[in-house]
Amino acid sequence: MGLAIVNTCTLVGMEALRVTVEVHLANGLPAFNIVGLPETSVKEAKDRVRSAIINSGFSFPAKRITVNLAPADLPKSGGRFDLPIAVGILAAAGDLPLACLAETAFCGELALSGALRPVSGAIATALSISRLGFTLVTSEQDAQAAVRVPDVKVHACASLQQLTASLNGQTQFELLEPQAFDYQQPEALLDMADVQGQHLAKRALELAAAGAHNLLMLGPPGTGKTMLASRLPGILPALSEQQAIEVAAINSVSSQQRELEQWHVPPFRSPHHSASMVALVGGGSSPKPGEISLAHHGVLFLDELPEFARTSLDALRQPLESGEVHISRAAMQLKFPARFQLVAAMNPSPCGYYQGSQLRSNPDQILKYLGKLSGPFLDRFDLSVEVAELPKGSLSQHSQGESSQLIRQRVTAARQLQVQRSGKLNSQLSGKELHQFAPLSAADSEFLENSIHHLGLSARAYHRVWRLARTIADLKLLPHIQRAELVEALSYRAMDRLMKRISH
Repeated sequence: MGLAIVNTCTLVGMEALRVTVEVHLANGLPAFNIVGLPETSVKEAKDRVRSAIINSGFSFPAKRITVNLAPADLPKSGGRFDLPIAVGILAAAGDLPLACLAETAFCGELALSGALRPVSGAIATALSISRLGFTLVTSEQDAQAAVRVPDVKVHACASLQQLTASLNGQTQFELLEPQAFDYQQPEALLDMADVQGQHLAKRALELAAAGAHNLLMLGPPGTGKTMLASRLPGILPALSEQQAIEVAAINSVSSQQRELEQWHVPPFRSPHHSASMVALVGGGSSPKPGEISLAHHGVLFLDELPEFARTSLDALRQPLESGEVHISRAAMQLKFPARFQLVAAMNPSPCGYYQGSQLRSNPDQILKYLGKLSGPFLDRFDLSVEVAELPKGSLSQHSQGESSQLIRQRVTAARQLQVQRSGKLNSQLSGKELHQFAPLSAADSEFLENSIHHLGLSARAYHRVWRLARTIADLKLLPHIQRAELVEALSYRAMDRLMKRISH
């Protein structure tokens, strides 16, 4: 009889939880059983492991094999258990030394030839293995991603045969070293200089980038709303190393891989308006991150906003405030990070216009169209600006505006001021922190409250205008908010003005 214990982990949401693979070989009729709440993809490992062991030059034990995945009450899925099961069988059969398993964790899917294939969640797995203090052995592709995690020890293997040779001392493992990468803003990002006119919208976009504020662009079709939004990533500062790892971990759990050149680029997600609530927020039978989590530390752009299902949009309200989304199921409760910046674009009516000779919608039709967006959802936008049609002659002038690089320099300087002052961006300041880090004079505080009351806005909008005024002051490198910053912040309420104009 032989017994081997191998370390690995399984994904539960964003967490990689430790799993112990216990392999027992006993006399009796040949059999191969896997217990410990395995899903179908794990049960199918029996055929992959048998072929991989034989094709790697070993004899498959003609014994009664029992594989237990502990803890038994934790669901196991995916092909990540192929490698630890194969290693456990070889060790229990005496083909590998048991001593080499104690400080090592194995993770990878096996091909029938014995080659190692990548699995989902490489970054999340590396984070978990790093906390546990194990050395991770995985496929070459997953190892290249995992090595980006600080303080993790990673061995890359191309096949089961190569792995067994290393564990038996025939060849020597080499720890992968993170590759030095000098990040530069990719030239492929779209440039703001390409946008003709639209100075108000460009200003709003710069303010949104500087303080990570939510922005709604309102205007007729063809005025450049989508063009402007697509250039927002080009004026955002690069992600820090910690932020880049968090974004990469979410992508790895979703079976997506970030290229090294894109490692520090803030994510930009633009789902189609037919996307379901689960696609936006996350969830499913085996819960996965949604678009709001894939946009973590980046931008979620919703084009044709009223065409999204109202229930899907209202589901974004809580994550916009908390920066995370909670998925509750009967068997588990999961949490995904979702600290994203919401940018949206929409037409003011079903026909695309709300005034002039091109207007074909009556006020009732316009109000019904705008009524697809709930008031509490619209209240989450710090800025709403009108992107008007360009005056005649603007398109033929081909004037060159400011480049994204120049705007990004101002945005970066403003964000650095915010982090130095409060440790966070202005959009994340609480009401108490606003009084501490962005105080108003008695006269300005009264002016802001009277203005909010006159416009019929909520207390949430009051604080959002206040945060935006602090960002405007930061772009001007001013130590305190003045009346001019409050007036400008109040001017970015195009949606409120449109609703009042139509209703009257």
